[in-house]
Amino acid sequence: MTNHQILDSITHKNLKVITDRSAGYGDEIACAGVFPPEFRRVQAEYPIVFRESDATGHFEPVALFGFADGENLFLGAEGWQANYIPLSIERQPFLIGFKTTTEGGVEKQEPVVYVDMDSPRISDEGEPVFLEHGGYSPYLEHINSVLITIHDGHEQNRHFSDAAKALGLLEPFTLEVEMNDGSGLRLAGFHTINEEKLNALDGESLQMLHEKGYLENIYMVMASVANFKTLIDKKNEC
Repeated sequence: MTNHQILDSITHKNLKVITDRSAGYGDEIACAGVFPPEFRRVQAEYPIVFRESDATGHFEPVALFGFADGENLFLGAEGWQANYIPLSIERQPFLIGFKTTTEGGVEKQEPVVYVDMDSPRISDEGEPVFLEHGGYSPYLEHINSVLITIHDGHEQNRHFSDAAKALGLLEPFTLEVEMNDGSGLRLAGFHTINEEKLNALDGESLQMLHEKGYLENIYMVMASVANFKTLIDKKNEC
């Protein structure tokens, strides 16, 4: 269940958020959406792949943490064991929503910050959201910057993945691995970059990808494939 409320300094003046990482706080997940501004840091830790959204039909880049639903191989007794946590995880329990306002007789959608009051992260302890005498805490200032990056990142992802799809660069893949105990591991349902088609692109297409910053994104995704070994090693340790 969720209980999304528009964040304000009066209703939520004493609000605090637990920022520790554990399964009890909802961190036992196998993947999470990621965005171009964080690709460089994400690719240093996790594989980046694409999944097709049932709602929009667009492809969305995600970071993989495990091979099955609810499996986060980076989550241990001491929390999240990685040097970087994706923004879509870090922003919880906050999100950007929209409310309708009227200006000059014209309705418009205004972005506002919501907080999920049913989140297990809401507590009497943890990081204060507002300062004692009013104003945003450093924690909320940081969360606001995270939410802005995510808000802008959704559109960046759509344009990037649409361009990659239009050029035929996205291909489905299946990962099959024999584990140390003799069992089999299979991952399917995701897409990755087709390197052969990338290398066969003409100069005009490559120039377009470069000018829009998509070529760098593509190389980050390709480099992240090496992190499948990290995931497999972690799985073998379970």
